[in-house]
Amino acid sequence: MSPTPWWSPHIHADKRPALIGRGRIKAAARAWFEGQGFTEVECGALVVSPGNEAHLHAFATEQVETGGARSRRYLHTSPEFAAKRLLAAGETRIFDFARVFRNRERGPLHAPEFTMLEWYRANEGYECVIADSLALVRLAADITGAKMFAYRDRICDPRSDAQRLTVADAFTHHAGIDLLATLNAKGEGDRDHLATRARRAGLDVAGDDNWADIFSKVLVARVEPKLGLERPTILFEYPRCEAALARAAPHDPRVAERFELYACGVELANGFGELTDAVEQRARFEAEMAEKQRVYGERYPIDEDFLAALSQMPPASGVALGFDRLVMLAVGARRLDDVLWTPAL
Repeated sequence: MSPTPWWSPHIHADKRPALIGRGRIKAAARAWFEGQGFTEVECGALVVSPGNEAHLHAFATEQVETGGARSRRYLHTSPEFAAKRLLAAGETRIFDFARVFRNRERGPLHAPEFTMLEWYRANEGYECVIADSLALVRLAADITGAKMFAYRDRICDPRSDAQRLTVADAFTHHAGIDLLATLNAKGEGDRDHLATRARRAGLDVAGDDNWADIFSKVLVARVEPKLGLERPTILFEYPRCEAALARAAPHDPRVAERFELYACGVELANGFGELTDAVEQRARFEAEMAEKQRVYGERYPIDEDFLAALSQMPPASGVALGFDRLVMLAVGARRLDDVLWTPAL
């Protein structure tokens, strides 16, 4: 017998208070952005390329013209490429409650279709969008009256001053690994060096794991469960090779202006000081697609129109925040499906 469907009246009645809370948080966030001088935009979901990150998977479809011509299209995994085109067009502060689609993702914290709250500030540093992210966490708690966020056995005070931790410091403290020692001057990883350190930390490393695979294993197993406990955590200065869309940090070319926000061990937001060098961006995309081909046997096209716009885009910072995850923590739900009006079947 199949599980009780979400549209059963008693299931929906149990969820409805959380869904109403979702709407109140969304309305408050929209008002907050408008009060900060942002313009709400609506980026189209049908795209030529869904993004060029190796481990990001899209839903593919086909566009048929009136004359019968056919072309491959995708549902976007983020509104990022379109939003950056809008910055190139002259917008300066924009936000989008975007419906996005990611294949191969389903679980308590993942859904194949979800809401990404994404925003950008032209000519402003990424410290500004870090502050935005923390303000939205506090706002969500204020709207629902939550004194603490809780997920599984972890708690977090959403109003506390955030812990700020570089990725290198997090690897040192939580895994005993000197991460920067495994990177060369250009931020490229030494696979064997990191593999040796990871094994000493008690992690299994497969023979075909590359540097990025090992980095991810350490992050997931040793670091992320320790983040956002008692207070939010800003994890920042990711290795440059783990930040395909972020510019290099001015004080150390091995790391990039990328941060993630955590609460209760849950990643809520991922933000960048945006890379605007179209030549470097192309090289990074090509490297990511080579890795995708190696691991999954497929690749996505590179969006030439996006790269053309990138060359005209002003310096900017931006964030992608998992709106459903924020709502889940703010209303005290156990899983993402509990705060989605119509979960995927």
